Amino acid sequence: MKKSLSGGADTLMLDALREFSLSVGNFRHIQTLAYEITGISLSDHKHNMIYSRLARRLRALNLKSFDEYCALLDAGDAQEVHEFVNAITTNLTAFFRESHHFEFLRTSVLPSIVKKKGESRRIRIWSAGCSTGEEPYSLAMVIKSFPALKSWDVKILATDLDSNVIATAKTGIYSLDRAAKIADEHKKYFLYDKASQRIKVKDAICDLITFKQLNLLHDWPMKGTFDVIFCRNVVIYFDAKTQRQLFDRYANILNEDGYLFIGHSENLHNISDRFTGLGRTVYQRSR
Repeated sequence: MKKSLSGGADTLMLDALREFSLSVGNFRHIQTLAYEITGISLSDHKHNMIYSRLARRLRALNLKSFDEYCALLDAGDAQEVHEFVNAITTNLTAFFRESHHFEFLRTSVLPSIVKKKGESRRIRIWSAGCSTGEEPYSLAMVIKSFPALKSWDVKILATDLDSNVIATAKTGIYSLDRAAKIADEHKKYFLYDKASQRIKVKDAICDLITFKQLNLLHDWPMKGTFDVIFCRNVVIYFDAKTQRQLFDRYANILNEDGYLFIGHSENLHNISDRFTGLGRTVYQRSR
């Protein structure tokens, strides 16, 4: 009899009905690989989610068991490691999600930067964990709506671990329902096609953004520093040790007094002492 991870009898019943058997040993192996490759710490209650996502890979590869799949990953098959990373990552986003962050950017951060950088007239922003692109596009719309930045050199770097969502983000094309909650002042930045029920971000917004695939735990190729970093709802998947390392690296690549925005369920308490809290998960580099 297989041991249950967290679901007790329900997990055992599910396992008996499934197309493949994801044993405790298989799941532990996948947990280890996920942590080593991405830094993501998969909790035991993700057992069913991981089964659902990776079972698709077994079907696509015509594999008969998770033993075979784990062996393929262990062999270092580069393409499948790539697919594995895409499969285990979670991508939930929306235009202007956690809208108070964009309001704070508009009313506090950008005016402060304009005062400090009047000579260079240069701003660099990083959307780390950009998913399908709604966050960096929202940032670009705020920039375009800020009159004082009309002639400034503003660039936004948008990165994500998942190459599939980066490919989607680069297109700037979304279903019409994604625009439902966009404020009227920002709707001018989209082209609407009712026939296809699609919207497309206009070139004036796209031109501000560079999309790249990036594993946050690997070396960062960026040579310059940033004024603002958005890393929201990303570190919740990392353990405390990885979080400390990541936030220390963020502090190092931020300009003096640069700003860090994190997710509503995240905080820097007992994680980093290099930032000062400004409220509502907005931080400013202090050292």
